[in-house]
Amino acid sequence: MSSPPIITSKSTLPTSSPRKPWSHHLTLDTLLRVLRNTLLSPFIAWIIVLCLRAQVTPPTDPAFIIAVAYATILTLLFVAGVINHRVAHGLPRTVDFANEVVLVTGGASGLGLLVAQMYAMKGASVAVLDIRDIGAKEQDEVFGEDVQYFRCDVGDRRALEGVRGEIENELGTPTIIINCAAARINGRSLLDLPAEAFEKTVRTNLMAAFHLYQVFLPGIVAESENGGTIVTVSSVLGQLSPAGLSDYSASKAGLSALHRTMEAEFRSDERIKMLLVETGQMATPLFDWVRTPSHFFAPVLEPVEVAREIVAAVDSGRGGVLRLPAFATLVNWYAVLPGAVQLVSRYLSGIDNAVSSSIQEREGGKEPRYPLRSNKKAN
Repeated sequence: MSSPPIITSKSTLPTSSPRKPWSHHLTLDTLLRVLRNTLLSPFIAWIIVLCLRAQVTPPTDPAFIIAVAYATILTLLFVAGVINHRVAHGLPRTVDFANEVVLVTGGASGLGLLVAQMYAMKGASVAVLDIRDIGAKEQDEVFGEDVQYFRCDVGDRRALEGVRGEIENELGTPTIIINCAAARINGRSLLDLPAEAFEKTVRTNLMAAFHLYQVFLPGIVAESENGGTIVTVSSVLGQLSPAGLSDYSASKAGLSALHRTMEAEFRSDERIKMLLVETGQMATPLFDWVRTPSHFFAPVLEPVEVAREIVAAVDSGRGGVLRLPAFATLVNWYAVLPGAVQLVSRYLSGIDNAVSSSIQEREGGKEPRYPLRSNKKAN
């Protein structure tokens, strides 16, 4: 196996501004992460019980009873979560990079590029599909020597069928498919949005995924030994549907529905794992000019955070749903709220004004609140 490639500094990834106030890191996700590792951790709860016993606290003491009850509840909730995931998604598959071929769409920039680089550093065989025209020399600088780049419009069925043969001849049958391809948002109201722009967004975000899975899934199904993993990168905006993003939200809603349909169709085959990733706003060129309505509740995600979570989930061999940041885990509950409560929550969050206010801010010559510094080669 060849040594992992060295990732050079000429990556096309945008980088966040290095100087951020301390309050930038104070978010709902940070608080919940601290709670999960302290007060809401069964391990910590049982340590408290042991500490009380070390102090020779009588078992009949109210403090001891409360501590044991609290630790027991947390333990039962943890076990219930494990059982729920196991029943819903089955046993994890064994991921062996010696036999895996990773296919990443939209892998020339942003999240897709990070995922491809991470798997290249793990020594996996990686194929990247993107519409960008990248020269051979630049490919080595961006991806490394162990990544094969194929220029391909994933929305073109014939192009996908043609590149499938090339990938199978050079690397083998893809067993891990990570669909990161996405269209840049238009940020226009429905009445101002050209039909061509709507069709392009749907073609890139939804139809491309349909063609991708129809072309490459048969190879995974035919993999008799270890099956494979399908990762669909969607968005919580497909469920929240903010104003000004009709094309993007509609395409992402369809993409999530497409993934769930595939999951239902392949549920009986435990060799095939389906992972749906629904994220909030990420610091990528797709949303670099949009200001988040609430940094505390809806922080802008760094692509490396999302890439790390995706790679960890795939490496564990599990399927399921991955939602980031914390508020994204609650979007399913939003749909069952009374209409008046939904309206108030949208007003308080400012979700329907985020795009329009960001456009006004941009046209007024102001810098976005969370500006991104892109490498000149990416422009």
